Amino acid sequence: MNIQAILFDLDGVLADSEPMWNDIDGALLAQYDVIYGGEHKGQVLGKSFPIALQFYKDTFGLRAEVEELALRRTEIATDFYANRIPIFEDVPAVLPTIKEMGLRIGLASSSVGALVLPFLERHNIRRYFDQVVTGEEVEHGKPNPDIYLKAASKIHVEPANCLVVEDALAGITAGKSAGMDVAAIPDPRFVDVTLYNGKADYLMSRLGELPDLVRRLLNS
Repeated sequence: MNIQAILFDLDGVLADSEPMWNDIDGALLAQYDVIYGGEHKGQVLGKSFPIALQFYKDTFGLRAEVEELALRRTEIATDFYANRIPIFEDVPAVLPTIKEMGLRIGLASSSVGALVLPFLERHNIRRYFDQVVTGEEVEHGKPNPDIYLKAASKIHVEPANCLVVEDALAGITAGKSAGMDVAAIPDPRFVDVTLYNGKADYLMSRLGELPDLVRRLLNS
């Protein structure tokens, strides 16, 4: 692999946000008289807003349209991303290390820009990304490849020369469908790690392992 760029997912890779999405979606569904405690985490993990919200609409028989659900979900989540969601401890060291290797860095997040950008600014990491692509910029969200193809195009790197870093199976599918290699960091708090065997090209237990992987790829 002639690696020229790293494309990061946000939630579950840089932002330790997955535990709080149960609270966000619980608050959303409570507005429609649904009691939710995260029991469908696996069905929405890594999915775009429209796909995840269509799942909730179908599962709970919600009368609200997906557009209304998306607006309310964004309103609830905005405070979380702007003020509450923490960053994974490896991120402040990993991003500059990758940058120093001379690689392009992109972000491809299923979340909307109203959430992503305040998070990046609050944690002072926006400066490391050559381009940021968010969920509302593509017609088809993950597990479709659109967002990774758009990110590669915006940083002017061919898909075959991009390495995707993901935590969710939907994101792995998106990266592979885009013709990219994928390094996965499954979080055992939320997923069965054995389900990732054979899905990604590389498996890591934490983001801090990424620089060594990239060095091996660059020197191979």
